[in-house]
Amino acid sequence: MTMPDQMAEATKSTKSSLFIRAISWSFLAVLAAFLTNNILELAFGVITNLRLDNPIPVIVYIISVSAAILYALRTPWRSLRMDGEAVHKFNVYLIRSLFWGIFLVGVADVAIAFMRVENLADVLFWEGAGKDFNKPFFVGMYVHIPILILGFFLGAVTRTLGFIWLAILIVIAELLIVVSRFVFSYEQAFMGDLVRFWYAALFLLSSAYTLYDEGHVRVDILFAGMRERSKGISNFVGTLLLGLTTCWTILLVGMNGKQSIINSPIMNFEISQTASIGMFVKYQMAGFLAVFAVTMYIQFISYLMNAWADIKGEPGKREIQPIGQ
Repeated sequence: MTMPDQMAEATKSTKSSLFIRAISWSFLAVLAAFLTNNILELAFGVITNLRLDNPIPVIVYIISVSAAILYALRTPWRSLRMDGEAVHKFNVYLIRSLFWGIFLVGVADVAIAFMRVENLADVLFWEGAGKDFNKPFFVGMYVHIPILILGFFLGAVTRTLGFIWLAILIVIAELLIVVSRFVFSYEQAFMGDLVRFWYAALFLLSSAYTLYDEGHVRVDILFAGMRERSKGISNFVGTLLLGLTTCWTILLVGMNGKQSIINSPIMNFEISQTASIGMFVKYQMAGFLAVFAVTMYIQFISYLMNAWADIKGEPGKREIQPIGQ
């Protein structure tokens, strides 16, 4: 290939990479706009249904997508792998922050449930604390939400990936149940609730990072023998047709209005039937479905960028150590 041909090929590759960067950031912007509209409707009562007489949701989408495209155009020097790594790092921060929030909420809610069962709240706190701690709205608004906000601060000042430690905490919680039941003959519903709460978080929150490390089960009878470019095409198409569509299915079905299966429990601080002797975290477990979809979506965007970089032969591909080696 002559020098002019090489230059033309490089220019074509740069333009296609810039286009994919703009598309990828636009996908993230659409997600941000969707979540923003959802918060505006649920928290502030702003109608965000797409209607001709309601420009608010459209404005949010236009501003978000325009900002994403503008960012891609103003940073043409950034490679797909650089952007993919930046998206992944943000996702890691999000997961880490949620771990801290879920860990602290679990500890606090178990303590509240124990005081509720043993009638200790009025003795240890203010008069009427027992009644307040029996109100899901009070516990959710004045205990859980501040703790979750604190989790995002802790996620910013720590660097360990939280869900790895969550597995150990689940084992410890199970061990405490065994010791309490068979040694002290003491068992309450909140003890099992804590294990289920943390296990649900472990399974749903760790999925995105598992994708980053190629840890999900893959039927790679054909994939393993492909060239890097063919693998990139497979990952790119699969992400678009399967990964992102699955995430949007969860979000659209689960967060479509105030009565949807995710929004409704969160809005009402929904609790289980045994909550009087258990934990007030059922609404958060419904929210885990949204968290799963959002974190997987963000990771899929990073995956999409790296897949196109593989197609174009962009240098800097991260080598993944096979499991067991």
